[in-house]
Amino acid sequence: MSDYLEQIKRALVDGKHTEIETLLKQALDARLEVDNLINEGLIPAMDIVGQNFSEGKIFVPEMLVSAMTMKKALGVLKPRMERMPSKSKGKILIATVQGDLHDIGKNLVAMMLEGAGFEVIDLGVNVSLERIIEEVTSSNPKILALSSLLTTTMPEMRSIVSMLAEKGLRDRVRVMVGGAPVDAKFADSIGADGFGKDAGEAVALARKLVG
Repeated sequence: MSDYLEQIKRALVDGKHTEIETLLKQALDARLEVDNLINEGLIPAMDIVGQNFSEGKIFVPEMLVSAMTMKKALGVLKPRMERMPSKSKGKILIATVQGDLHDIGKNLVAMMLEGAGFEVIDLGVNVSLERIIEEVTSSNPKILALSSLLTTTMPEMRSIVSMLAEKGLRDRVRVMVGGAPVDAKFADSIGADGFGKDAGEAVALARKLVG
């Protein structure tokens, strides 16, 4: 079993789409449990990718390739996962705020969070305050993750946090924020629960917030 897991981890870290699909199918044929493949193979591999990115050993293109490889891997496992009891680490609602159309960073964070075992609901870009409040109310996520790449749209994050409090929803959901112009000081100033400077930090923060 360990040989399969090591090969799967290496394929994911190296971003080998075709190879990881073949390895997972072989592992399933060899009767390895889906839980083991995810928790001892895929998730530790994505942790390595996140750490390498945070340490500057790889950059966005390499990280995107690994994240897409993770998506391919989950595609192979999904039919088996749907027949298993749900063991999600928690539901996360993610969106780029209204007025901002940038999605590469958000998409990468969403894929990394999904790879880490979270159920991710991606609302997309240019998402209105009203839609976010509606989704928090109906979906009841553990975490709301907000992204902004423009300084002009950062105030929208403050408005969302304020509206959550006004609607009596703030105690139900933890709020994490990110994006190029965002920093920990800004996160604190708007009453967010945390800030992730990159996808690796976002995953670590999400784990901390639901822990």
